[in-house]
Amino acid sequence: MDSGREGLKAAAAERALELVESGMVLGLGTGSTACYFITGLAQLVSSGLRISVLATSEASAQLARAAGIPVISDLDQRLDLAIDGADEIDPGLNLIKGRGGAMFREKMVAQCSERFVVIADDSKLVPRLGQGALPVEVLPFLWRRTAARLGALGANWELRGGLEHPYRTDNDNLVLDLRFPTGIADARDLEREINNIVGVIENGLFVAMATGCIIASANGIQILGSLA
Repeated sequence: MDSGREGLKAAAAERALELVESGMVLGLGTGSTACYFITGLAQLVSSGLRISVLATSEASAQLARAAGIPVISDLDQRLDLAIDGADEIDPGLNLIKGRGGAMFREKMVAQCSERFVVIADDSKLVPRLGQGALPVEVLPFLWRRTAARLGALGANWELRGGLEHPYRTDNDNLVLDLRFPTGIADARDLEREINNIVGVIENGLFVAMATGCIIASANGIQILGSLA
């Protein structure tokens, strides 16, 4: 584990805690950086902060409950704020998420939030999306045909976990990791093309969804977009 990189993740999470106010309903992300935010949030709750949270994964929900944070499973209003990490962030604040396998719920939570703020270290900044894998959640039924249609978009694909022990999401679906040899030229068009394929549940492209990003580097904290 890169202790320096972990320190940057913790620093980004700590800055995000400054956005939290008593009475808020928060969206909790999934992944290593989000875990630092949940840990810090638990300390605030133990000191008297009154909030409730909607988690994007069972893992984050369990972590929050164990720390004494009130967790809800549904709501009929918009979330005040969602905090989550990202795998890639381009200059327009478009994202790739889901290498932790929770992109469907993460996107649902982001879409129903007044503010969606991303916390990350500076290694997640990329000139163009598609430097690594783009996760796509698909139905197990006829998944090979779904994979073939995704491959026709110019991607090489891999079943996460392999055939013998395939990874299953919290929704009990499969994940196909796509790689585009030359990167992703138009994230918005690709997101639409992928989600138009029958059998696809959701993909990890988050286009024009982040309101702001908190980026930690060796030089300190950088704010991209708006946190307001």
